[in-house]
Amino acid sequence: MIPRISLSSDYAISRIIKGGWHLAGDHGDIDPDQARKDMAAFVEAGITTFDCADIYTGVERLIGSFRRDYPAHAQQVQIHTKFVPDLSDLRSIDGAQVETIIDRSLSRLGQERLDLVQFHWWDLAIPRYVETALQLDRLRRAGKIARIGVTNFDTPRLKELVDAGVPITSHQLQYSLVDDRANHGMVAYCRAQNIALLCYGTVCGGFLSERWLGKPAPVRDLANRSLAKYKLIIEDFGGWQLFQELLRVLSRVAAAHATDIASVATRVMLDRDQVAAAIVGAVNTSHLQAHAQIGGLSLTADELAAIAGVVARRGGPAGDVYDLERDRSGVHGRIMKYELNALPERREA
Repeated sequence: MIPRISLSSDYAISRIIKGGWHLAGDHGDIDPDQARKDMAAFVEAGITTFDCADIYTGVERLIGSFRRDYPAHAQQVQIHTKFVPDLSDLRSIDGAQVETIIDRSLSRLGQERLDLVQFHWWDLAIPRYVETALQLDRLRRAGKIARIGVTNFDTPRLKELVDAGVPITSHQLQYSLVDDRANHGMVAYCRAQNIALLCYGTVCGGFLSERWLGKPAPVRDLANRSLAKYKLIIEDFGGWQLFQELLRVLSRVAAAHATDIASVATRVMLDRDQVAAAIVGAVNTSHLQAHAQIGGLSLTADELAAIAGVVARRGGPAGDVYDLERDRSGVHGRIMKYELNALPERREA
């Protein structure tokens, strides 16, 4: 059974969230009909919360078509999208542009009000994120947005938004056994402000799985940008040898519970302070049965200590949330795509 959690008195989500990035095309061709059938299967399994973004090419529109094709399922679904203005627009974006982008998401998804809009800002050296967030809050008060979240903000800038009066419900961030940057101040701040953490990267794009146990480190031709991204994080964590030690411990724990490495890694994060949900990047339903078992998984103190003993030897990654990725001259920042909001999208019925 998939556990649920309330983010407010009137809003509950599944603690496993179906991610949408993997449907945007960077991870292979997508069959729209099959993708909609898969969405229905997730809902039937209890994973009723979907994550997408204005910049995930075609995904908002795909979810919108799912809502039309499966109206009974759609009534059970919570949809979390994002507002991600292009890097080149940060100095000039105004209230009218913000509203145009939000209206586009409403149209694509076929909703009268967006359940949760998660705000991302590429360059914090351009200090217009507060006024832009206040424009989102204007649209919340106008009824176009139900709740505002952020994604990939650091602690000082999140505090600026909160101090300006922007009501922040949640923060979507990268948080895993391999990447603990949220512990460098963000978790404590979100606890104080009652901001829920929605975690992506909990299985490092699939690296935290049996597929990589006992295998040599990949050196080239990674299958997609997600793997390239998380391979860099593994290097910051402490390198492939330490990562293999972590996989071996997780494998032993998984075997004791008749489950898999990814489920154990996800369960550990769901039990972390302030973590409301983990986002799984599901291209299809191949791991759905394992996802459905996470709610009933309970690890012993000895198992948690064994896992902690490995991750305590980490070397990094250093800094606050998303600091490394925000450096466009660094290896993490160079693989990001900063101009996706205005690109033409696939159009599926």
